[in-house]
Amino acid sequence: MNVAANSLRSVWFAFGTFVALVILAFGLASRQTADPNAPVSLLIGAALGLAFERGRFCFFCIFREAFEEQKTRQMLSIVTAIAVGAVGYALMFGLYLPNPKGEGLPPAAHISPVSLPLILGAFAFGIGMVLSGACISGHLYRIGQGYLRAIPALVGSLVGFGLGFFTWNTLYLEQVSESPVLWLPRWFGYSGSLLLTLVVLVFVGWLLVRWDRTTDDASTTSTTARVRTAADLGDLLLVRRWSPIATGAIVGGIGIAAYLRTTPLGVTSQLSTISRSVLDSRNALPEVLHGIDMMRGCVALVSSTITNNGWLVIGLVVASFGAAVGGGRFKVQKPTVGNSVTALIGGVLLGWGSLTALGCTVGVLLSGTQAFAVSGVVFTVVVMGAVWMGTRLRLHRLFGA
Repeated sequence: MNVAANSLRSVWFAFGTFVALVILAFGLASRQTADPNAPVSLLIGAALGLAFERGRFCFFCIFREAFEEQKTRQMLSIVTAIAVGAVGYALMFGLYLPNPKGEGLPPAAHISPVSLPLILGAFAFGIGMVLSGACISGHLYRIGQGYLRAIPALVGSLVGFGLGFFTWNTLYLEQVSESPVLWLPRWFGYSGSLLLTLVVLVFVGWLLVRWDRTTDDASTTSTTARVRTAADLGDLLLVRRWSPIATGAIVGGIGIAAYLRTTPLGVTSQLSTISRSVLDSRNALPEVLHGIDMMRGCVALVSSTITNNGWLVIGLVVASFGAAVGGGRFKVQKPTVGNSVTALIGGVLLGWGSLTALGCTVGVLLSGTQAFAVSGVVFTVVVMGAVWMGTRLRLHRLFGA
C-alpha cells in the first residue's frame, strides 16, 4: 500500500513539474521584455529532457556499451534521430533555399568548415566524454537523475570554454578561415543528399542489429504495448524505458521543431556564453576573437541574461528531474574525490573541444548530420574513434569512476 502510494505521489510530482514548465512558458510569453522565442525554447528543452531521460539517450553510454559489450541496439536511437531529422531538414531547406547549388547556405543551420581544429576538437570532446562519464547533454539530463558527478564535469567545461577562447584566434587564422565548408546538397541536391543519408543509415542500422548482443529487457517499452488504463499510460510514459527507435524518432522530431521555430538543437551555447561573459567582464579575453561571431554552430555570445539556449537547458534539466522522480529513478549519486577529478579534467576537454568544433554531440553530431553537413559526419567519426580509444585504455575506469 505504501509502495503504491509513494508511486502515485511520484507520478503526480512529475505531472506537476511538467505543468510548472508550461506555466513558466506562458509567463515568459506574457513578458514584453522577454525574447519571444524563450517560451518555445523552454518547452523544446523540456521535451528533449523527457526524451533523453526516458530513452537513456546518453551518447557515451550508448558508445561504451557498443564497444565494450557489443550491445549495439541502443545506437539505433541515434541512427533514427538523424534519419527523421534529415527528412524534416530536407523539406525545410527546400523552402528556405530552393537552389542549393550556389554559395548560400540555409539560415542558421549547423554547417561549419571541415578543418584540422574540427578534428582536434572532436577528439578532445570524445576523450572528455570517456573521462567524465558523459557528453555535455548527458551530464545535463543526468543531473536531473541525481548524478552529482556531472557538477564538476560542467564546471570543468566552463573552464574548457574559456581556454578555447584563448586558442581560437590561432586556430581560426591558420586553419578554420581557409578550410572549406562542405555541404552535400551542393553536389547532390536535397533529394540526392537525403537518399544518400538514408541509404547509409539503413545500412548502419542493419549492421547494428546484426552485431547486437543485447538480451531482452522487460523494462523497455514494447512497441506492441497496449494502453488500457491511466496506470498503463503512466507506466508507458514514466516507468518503462522507451525503445531506441521510438526515442530516436522523438528526438529527431524535436530537432525539426527546434529548427523550424528557433534554432537547431544544441546545448553548449549558454555554457560558453557564461564563460565568455565572465572573461569579458574582467577584460581577460583577447581583444578580438576573429570570425567566431560569424561562424555557424553553438556560438557563444556576451550576455548578462538567459539566452534562448539557456531556457532550453533549463527545460531539459527540470523535465529530466520530473521524469526521473515520476519513474522512481531519481537517486542522489555522490561523487568521490577521484572520479570528481576525472570529471573535472574530462569537462575541460569537453568545453575546449566543443568551443573548437563549434558544438557538441547534439549541436554537431545530430544537428550537423541532419543538415547534411560533412562537418557533422567528420565530428561523429572522430568522436566515436576517441571513445573507442578511451574505453580501450580504460580511462573511464580511472579512480573507480
